[in-house]
Amino acid sequence: MIPEIKKFDVKDISLAPYGQEKIDWAYRNMPVLRAIEAELIAEQPFKGLKISVSVHVEAKTACLARALSRGGAEVALTGCNPLSTQDDVAAALASTGMHVYAIHGADEELYTDHLKMALAFGPDIVIDDGGDLAMLLHSELSYLVPKLMGGCEETTTGVHRLEILEKEGKLSYPVVAVNDARCKHLFDNRFGTGQSVWTAIMATTNLVVAGKTVVVAGYGMCGRGVAMRAKGLGAKVIVTEIDPVKACEAIMEGYTVMTMDEAAEIGDVFVTVTGCKDVIVGKHFLKMKDGAICCNAGHFDCEVSVKELKSMAKEQKELRHNIIGYTLENGKTVCVIAEGRLVNLASGDGHPVEIMDMSFALQAQSARYIATYGRSLEKKVYQTPEIIDNRVAEILLDTKEIKIDRLTAEQEKYINSWDF
Repeated sequence: MIPEIKKFDVKDISLAPYGQEKIDWAYRNMPVLRAIEAELIAEQPFKGLKISVSVHVEAKTACLARALSRGGAEVALTGCNPLSTQDDVAAALASTGMHVYAIHGADEELYTDHLKMALAFGPDIVIDDGGDLAMLLHSELSYLVPKLMGGCEETTTGVHRLEILEKEGKLSYPVVAVNDARCKHLFDNRFGTGQSVWTAIMATTNLVVAGKTVVVAGYGMCGRGVAMRAKGLGAKVIVTEIDPVKACEAIMEGYTVMTMDEAAEIGDVFVTVTGCKDVIVGKHFLKMKDGAICCNAGHFDCEVSVKELKSMAKEQKELRHNIIGYTLENGKTVCVIAEGRLVNLASGDGHPVEIMDMSFALQAQSARYIATYGRSLEKKVYQTPEIIDNRVAEILLDTKEIKIDRLTAEQEKYINSWDF
């Protein structure tokens, strides 16, 4: 059932001026998105279209939503994580007339209601981060699908879920896997996650990283970034993996590889980045040092089994803002940051502005691609067109006044011919 539809649903519209300051700061440091936005304003590719966006509601996302709106779209924005919403940013966008449905700390029911509100106005295009809109469009709100031209997906978890739907023949509309673009996963997933996770952990705990043993669960692009930055900060890094090739890669990068069962006794800080569930569970908590810190950098809050930890604890207490300590029967306390939700956003400001500049420039261009070609595409998950990926990189280089070499005609012929 769709709840009562409102123009917007934010915590406090009077917070708008503070949110606008954040948006202005982000915007001035997003030259690639600004360049794409200028094209959208001139071309109006979204004129007459409605776009529903479910992405973390903070300043960088606001710049994307505003660019889509200036390109002619009517935009409805909601969050993709109840703890990542910044209420002042939500208020700032709502004050301009945009449909915004996001409140920090929303419970599961309200969070789902906001997703439904963002879809209820009948979008032509959806932009998802984690696949929550897709979940509703393939279930309760499937009647909205016939109007859809297509969608874009921001993150690894969401792409994986959509690929499962495609494999099962159930995907209802074409989707561009923005996450898999080179300018996204090489920079956002690795450098963005690497920096923002440690910025959040350090700000939340006020503890030193150097000398500690950090356990990184998962060595995908995000895990690589988290491990790399932990090493750079002076930590001893352990990687846990299920993929033998990735485990070998971690070894070659100089990290220690072992199982979580083994690492649980050694680690000081645990960061899960797997996209899977139950990565750290009861048997691991029981082995941990007193004061061990657990947090999650994967999209959903099921990697660290906080539910199981709560059931095991004889006492729980907020030890510091956004840190809950769970005291077990063995007398040791395990600390969890941000309830096991996405730590860099639930306990920080998310990826650096310049990183999201690239990712959201990709999103804006991919949405334009769907607006242009969506009706003619099959119901599949598509890679971001190479021309879009390269364009983002070229604009970024231009903003830095950096030039690169180009192939000569003879070189082009050489690399594209059997005739050497």
